[in-house]
Amino acid sequence: VAMTGDGTNDAPALKRADIGFAMGVAGTQIAKDAADIILLDDNFASIVTAAKWGRNVYASIQKFLQFQLTVNIAAVVTALVGAFVYQTSPLAAIQLLWVNLLMDSLASLALASEPPVEELLQKPPVNRTQSMISKHMWANMLGHSAYQIIVVMVLLFAGPDMFDLEPGHEAEDRDEHSTHYTLIFNAFVWMQLFNEINCRKLKGEVNVFKGMFNNPLFCGILITTAGLQVLIVEFGSIAFSVADDGLNGKYW
Repeated sequence: VAMTGDGTNDAPALKRADIGFAMGVAGTQIAKDAADIILLDDNFASIVTAAKWGRNVYASIQKFLQFQLTVNIAAVVTALVGAFVYQTSPLAAIQLLWVNLLMDSLASLALASEPPVEELLQKPPVNRTQSMISKHMWANMLGHSAYQIIVVMVLLFAGPDMFDLEPGHEAEDRDEHSTHYTLIFNAFVWMQLFNEINCRKLKGEVNVFKGMFNNPLFCGILITTAGLQVLIVEFGSIAFSVADDGLNGKYW
């Protein structure tokens, strides 16, 4: 229940309401103190704007959670399988640090910069007891993490035969940087970059690119992280535990 008021006598109702709106110009200080939101222009139309932006913030948090949990599931399973089978993770610690930077900082900024759209006002309100992670989000996370794990496992166990490479664990035993593990790291990061686009949608929408080009910050961060990944793989060498000569064309 929302309540609007501007006088001192409205303060108890503003305090009791789920959301209290006070008038910024005509409202008394007591009413402002009791309210949750203050309409600075005393315009009731601003309530719609506030609702739209509030829903957009909630959706942005959901998008980030969807992206982050997908990466976590895939990364943990990959590291555990590598540790159990070969006593070494195919993803080095410094590589996981880059994935973590990509996931926590750049991706959160990109997904949080999505502008509000009119469709947000057509959705029913969210119950305060409802979980922030919806069934659609669970389906998206488990489906995409399963896809990522399958790709990484195929590259981990069948990659040397498919691409005529020395198995990564054998190179690691000699303290050499493996082209095999560099290929896995590169594929893993690129899957996260494309999943960042997928995570812009929460309800299973088919067209995940809709409205993407209306957000220059998202596009800029996506292009920047893709460019940094290319530089890391080709020139990272010792710093990022990748192959000394990078990856040649056929591995890209």
